[in-house]
Amino acid sequence: MAIRIHLDRVMLERGISLTELAGRVGITLANLSILKSNKARAIRFSTLDALCRELNCSPGDILKYDSSGGGRSESPL
Repeated sequence: MAIRIHLDRVMLERGISLTELAGRVGITLANLSILKSNKARAIRFSTLDALCRELNCSPGDILKYDSSGGGRSESPL
C-alpha cells in the first residue's frame, strides 16, 4: 500500500507512549500497535481525528504517500 503511517515519529516528538495514547484515544493497545507498525488496512476518520487531537497534529503529519508502493500490490476493488 502506498500510504505509510508515521505515528511512531509523531509520538516520539510528543513524548507519549503507546499505552498512554491508546488510553487517551479510546482504542485498544493492540489496534494502535497495528497502526503504528503499518499493518493496518484502514483507519476510521474518528480514530484519525482523535489521534490528531491528542497529538496536536494534522493528518498529514501521520499519513504519508509513498509512490514506491512499499512493495505490496493491492488488488482492484
